[in-house]
This record gives sequence, C-alpha cells and structure tokens, in this order.
Amino acid sequence: MTRMTSALDEKPGISPANRSLERGVEILRAFRPGSELLGNAELAERTGLSRSTVSRLTQTLVGAGMLQAEPAQRGYRLAPAVLSLAHAMRTGSSVLHLAAPLMRTLAEKQKINVGLAAPDRDEMVYLESIRYNRRVSLRSVVSGQRVPIELTSLGRAYLAAAPPARRQALMQIFKARRTAQWSRLSVEIQRALDAVAAQGYCVAAWQPEVVALAAPLRTDDGAIYVLNLSVSTTESMSAVARELAGPLLKLAADVTQALRQG
Repeated sequence: MTRMTSALDEKPGISPANRSLERGVEILRAFRPGSELLGNAELAERTGLSRSTVSRLTQTLVGAGMLQAEPAQRGYRLAPAVLSLAHAMRTGSSVLHLAAPLMRTLAEKQKINVGLAAPDRDEMVYLESIRYNRRVSLRSVVSGQRVPIELTSLGRAYLAAAPPARRQALMQIFKARRTAQWSRLSVEIQRALDAVAAQGYCVAAWQPEVVALAAPLRTDDGAIYVLNLSVSTTESMSAVARELAGPLLKLAADVTQALRQG
C-alpha cells in the first residue's frame, strides 16, 4: 500500500522524540473500519515504517494504553482509551456544541440527513451525522466516519474554501489516485468550486440514489468545517438542490452567527 500523504516525511529541526511521537500517531491512524485488527507486518505496510520500528512502537502504545495486544491472532487493536479521546474531542468542540442543536432541528423538520465534517489529510471526517432518511437506505453514516474529499460534496465544498496551496497539493494527490477518472473528476471538482463561489454551496451524488449539498464554514481562528444535507431519492441533483439549497444556506448562516456570538 502506497501512502499518498504522510506526516512522516523528514523535516529539519524535528527531534528524535518528536519523530517517534509522529510515528506512533501514524500507527494509530492505520486502524480503520474493516481493519480493526492489524499485525506488525500490516502496520509496516500501511505506514511505510520498518517492521523493527513498528514492533517497538506497538509495544510502547500497548504500554501507554492506546493499543491492546491479541497474542492468539498476532495482532493489535485500538484500546478503549482511544474512544475516550474521541469523546473528549466531541464534548470539547465549541463548533459541534453550537451547531448540533441547529442541525437536529433542521433534520427533524425536513426529514433529511444533516452532517458536519472537518478535513483530515485527504479525507473528510464526520463530527456529527443526524439521520432522518425519507427513504430506507442501506448506508448509515456515523460520527468519525471518513469519506473521500474528491468525490463528495463535503470534500469539494472544503476544497473551495481551502487555501490555494493546500487545494493544489490535494489535487495532485487525487490526480495520482484517480488516474482513469481524472479527466471527468477534475471537471466536476472545478464546477463545484465555481458553484461555491457563486452560490455558497455545491451538490454531488457519489452514492447510488443519494444526493448531497454542502457549504463550507470558516471560523474566526481560520479552521474550515463543512455542513451538508443529504437525502435518499430518485430525484435529480438539480431538483434536490432547488429544494434544499435555502435550508442549507440558512443553517450555515445560523451556525456562523452562533459561533460569532460565542
């Protein structure tokens, strides 16, 4: 497995202790849904680290309570302490604290799905996902779930708000990853950037019969979040956009006002 982005590139002035910390974080990042149990060989492949380094780091992380060893299966899984960190992040997020009640009100009123996400490297991570599907859907989105930036309305809205240098770096990653589809995807992404600039939101349908609209939020400290509304439907993207653009933009404005008022 080739890593497209990494915090482990050699950086001048970083002490060995700090580099070990970075590498330990990379070990934790390797665990994803569907990859709950990983051995040292798999971790080495996913992180690009040597097996000896991975072996040393996994033992340290076990000792720190971040990983649990499974000797019978020759692997490791995330320990409960990691969940407590995620809970602390959610309860400590002022953005989530202010946005969630407004999101829930809109979701219940419109019987739609409302999400709030933030970027992490070349993916978006849901901070909150309130589900009120109008139609039964096999897809369930929960807090902590990751989605690709380049395919989703969430990610494309983020790209529209991201600093140009960051956006360009990500586009190079997507081009390398999606070589066969890049001619089509690059056009779709540019249309989304233009749409956010012109009307404050973009729309995408990257899952069958799911249409989503997204709008970026910028906080006073420069952080970028993205709100989205989605529905399971057979209607066209344009029809869904006509119905939900107003509620999405109002939600974004209400959340922005709440953040400014503290």
